[in-house]
Amino acid sequence: MLPRVLVIEDDSDLRRLLRRGLEEEGFDVVQASLGKDGVALAEAEPPELMVIDIGLPDADGRDVCQAIRSSGVESPVLFLTARDQMVDRLAGFSAGGDDYLTKPFEFAELIARLRALLRRSTGAMSAVVAGDLRLDPAAHGVVSGDKTMSLTPTEYRLLGALASRPGETVRRRELIASGWPNGAIVHDNTLDVYLARLRKKLAELPTDAKIGTVHGVGYRLE
Repeated sequence: MLPRVLVIEDDSDLRRLLRRGLEEEGFDVVQASLGKDGVALAEAEPPELMVIDIGLPDADGRDVCQAIRSSGVESPVLFLTARDQMVDRLAGFSAGGDDYLTKPFEFAELIARLRALLRRSTGAMSAVVAGDLRLDPAAHGVVSGDKTMSLTPTEYRLLGALASRPGETVRRRELIASGWPNGAIVHDNTLDVYLARLRKKLAELPTDAKIGTVHGVGYRLE
């Protein structure tokens, strides 16, 4: 079965080029020009990957991503954006995005990034147990007691790096290499955003485990 990509983009010319190029590269493509239609498509049949334009006519693409995430769809998201300010990139990661490309972009780079996201999300993952926490690769989430919390692919990799060394400080550069293993350019603030999201998710589980900060060094699972 071909990997399914949901493209939410309002520019009809770009949408047409993306469909043709992605299909030539072996992807099954589903498209929407409005955010609300994209959310409905993602909920009806979750794709393996999503490409979401931030500047949609009916909604900010980051809000669309959050709406999709709230429905339980954790497929990797690559944002397309005309904005390249740090605050915009951080807002995209906070909304649940996994990568981004600034327009205009080379199609070859888009394909490379999508394939990297696909490898990360479908690669073999072994279960990791730390105290009363268990990372479940089948559910792609973290389990404590009878509750499972879904994680994005990047969140899963980051928590896995911490859980594999409980109580031990994991340096920032190690966490970045674990969370973004294919050479993506990641700023320190991006890592902080993801760790803040993980803290919130752990707080919703019946566990005493928490992510501690070792200032100037890294993080540890306590």
